[in-house]
Amino acid sequence: MTIIVGFIQEFRSEKAIDALMKMTATTCRVLRDNKEQIMETKYLVPGDIILLSPGDKIPADSYIIESYNLETNEAQLTGESLPIEKMQTVLREEIQIQDRKNILYAITTIVNGRGKAVIFETGRNTEIGKITTVVQGITIQKTPFELKIKYIVKLLSLSMLIIVGIVFFISLIRGLPILEVLIWSISLAVAAIPEALPAIITTSLTIGAYRMAKKNALIRRLPAVETLGSTTVICSDKTGTLTKGEMTVKQVYIYDNHFIEVTGVGYNTKGNLLLSSNSTTTINKNDLMLLVKCAVLCNDAKIELHQDEIIKMFGDTTEIALLIFAKKVGIAKDELSSLSPRLREIPFTAERKMMITFHQRSDKKKKEEREYEIFAKGAPEIILNHCNRVLKDGQFLPLTDKIKDHIISINYKMANEGLRVLALATNTTTSNEIQTDKKLIERNINNNNNNFLFLGLVGIIDPPRKEVKDAISQCKNSGINVVMITGDQKNTALAIAKEIGIVNKYETDIEKEAIIVSGQELEKIDFDSFNKENKNKLNNIKIYSRVLPEQKLKIIQTLKNNGHIVAVTGDGVNDAPALKAAHIGVAMGITGTDVAKESSSMILADDNFATIVSAIQEGRRIFDNIKKYLVYLLSANISEILILTFAVVMGWPSPLLAKHILYINLATDGSPAIALSMEPSEPDIMQRKPKNPNEPIFFGVKKWLIPIPIILATVTLLLFWNTLNVNGWDSEYGIAKARTMAFALIVFFELFFAFSCRSFKHNVHKLGFLRNKLLIYSLLGETSLIIFFMNYPPIQEIFDLVPLAFSDWIIVLVLATSGLIYSETIKFFNKDK
Repeated sequence: MTIIVGFIQEFRSEKAIDALMKMTATTCRVLRDNKEQIMETKYLVPGDIILLSPGDKIPADSYIIESYNLETNEAQLTGESLPIEKMQTVLREEIQIQDRKNILYAITTIVNGRGKAVIFETGRNTEIGKITTVVQGITIQKTPFELKIKYIVKLLSLSMLIIVGIVFFISLIRGLPILEVLIWSISLAVAAIPEALPAIITTSLTIGAYRMAKKNALIRRLPAVETLGSTTVICSDKTGTLTKGEMTVKQVYIYDNHFIEVTGVGYNTKGNLLLSSNSTTTINKNDLMLLVKCAVLCNDAKIELHQDEIIKMFGDTTEIALLIFAKKVGIAKDELSSLSPRLREIPFTAERKMMITFHQRSDKKKKEEREYEIFAKGAPEIILNHCNRVLKDGQFLPLTDKIKDHIISINYKMANEGLRVLALATNTTTSNEIQTDKKLIERNINNNNNNFLFLGLVGIIDPPRKEVKDAISQCKNSGINVVMITGDQKNTALAIAKEIGIVNKYETDIEKEAIIVSGQELEKIDFDSFNKENKNKLNNIKIYSRVLPEQKLKIIQTLKNNGHIVAVTGDGVNDAPALKAAHIGVAMGITGTDVAKESSSMILADDNFATIVSAIQEGRRIFDNIKKYLVYLLSANISEILILTFAVVMGWPSPLLAKHILYINLATDGSPAIALSMEPSEPDIMQRKPKNPNEPIFFGVKKWLIPIPIILATVTLLLFWNTLNVNGWDSEYGIAKARTMAFALIVFFELFFAFSCRSFKHNVHKLGFLRNKLLIYSLLGETSLIIFFMNYPPIQEIFDLVPLAFSDWIIVLVLATSGLIYSETIKFFNKDK
């Protein structure tokens, strides 16, 4: 078994590494000996110069030596949801990966611009290579459940050996024949081992995995099914899991105090514009339409619609959000572009921080008097520096310092709410100016920075999934701590966390500092001290922003070291180490990379956080049911040991033969135990706190596990003794009848007790008698089978049974209900506790 487990772990490691290797580019354009050539990436060495253009996958870590509007997608490596601007520059050495604007990383892609870079690291020395090494070095640990089952098996085996040894020794002292002693020993060994247990556990976990798959949670490691129910902390990625992963215009500001809330989320054109309660007056429609016109024309994105449904999208996600916002207003880009065609543009760059487009006016004028429209969008501070007027109710007002300060304060307010804020502005120019050289136009705009008309601000956000807030509330009620780990900035992460309920909306500044930690701050933290001194501080942290892969791994390991059962979500290569190290690694099925999926225990087919909560509920149900059928199975096994041991010590005939014990353990116990594994969730299952991972598997059920076997052994031995007294201790018929009575009593005792094992908290009437139909069918089937066996002569002969009178059946059935009565009584008196 150890060899098989080791092989599986190694195989999964290799599959994760293979997936990583597939993600790297196979060929690239290289400049060698002043000649451009296409080369396989495996031949690249430090010092090679690579040529880059949109769509290229970067083959190795490289320094930028030349760039033109260069942007990369680093989501797979850093978790950053937006394109990253890259440029040739010099930065300080200790800066984080996300902020290294002058470095390109292997497996990331160019989304815009072009450039040249010189390779400085290849293979395992790259950032992705370091992640590969970490993933390879992490071994999948056994789950707490696996360790507990292993402990139970060891305990049962040890107990069996001790009891068999004692019985064997006593039998030899009493002078019994060696053959008889061996038969007794074998009977005890059979009684001690619950033969159906492995099959029932496997069946239970498999059925649980199937039920989870129907809820979009695909299980890759079977023990993870149960471990989910023990989860105490969920470390979730933000983009695409807690949020839709679709940028959306949420708020628009037009001077003076006109706030517009935009309804509808994601890539859907359905939505309305509502005047916010913060607005002091009604809005001028023409002001709004001019702002929308700017948002549409100063935009490189495209969307294709079919009956108002988006079927294709091209371009930057922020610009797509602006086009969808315009469509909600009733403006389509194709129509507007045909009326005001673009003549030229000045693209967005990291230095400029704004985009400018020039358009032919849609109104008709004489050719010699024709003017052209200019539209600009970009960072609010930069746009405001180019404005000397502001639009208010159709009027052009001077942009005074007071007004400018007011707009900047609005910008900060929107940014603190997690919105990505863009400012929009417009201007006009003459035909002579538009025909001049592009560089001259740029120079004129930079020099004359006070001639634009400020139109307003647009706030864009990746909105939360609508079902996430309820899911997080359910987690809190269940005692599960939800932590956000994201590559986004603090303000964005905090705003989303407040909206979905991870963080209280009314946290003070002091509390805010305690609940959110950035990657830079993590670098200064001694993780070992968290294990000893600052456990409460660790539990209070709700958000980790701008974290590196190795930091995410340390967070997970620290939480595990503090006794938490940790579930981690992720989709990128950067998440692979944490996914593999967590108790439950949850990869995204839609946006997740192959590396993330191969490193995970579970895959979300819908990338939805709420699915994790459903899976946790299913995991709790499975653990509850495992505990139920373990108590059910072991109560029979322990009682059998007590019965046989007592009989040996007292010198009685054996109350049960080995074939009786095998039938009870396999047939009578097996079928109801499988049915118990299908028991639906108890009513309060998600109102309980997570179980302590260190608590014994039988915590809370000792009132059943100890008394029930004693009750069953007592009534069986009394019935066996009384039957022998009535029918004779030396009579073959008397011994056969006593064994038949004992066998029937144990079988029906177990069948009645199975009905009570559906819950150790709620009485049967509260659960509903017919809720678990499989158990009903199982009990009826077993009842029919045992009655048939005990009354069909050929089978009676095989099992050494004799027919019972009606009065005997009454005695058996009355005594058989004693376990059910005891169990329901205990639950009744414990219900308030």
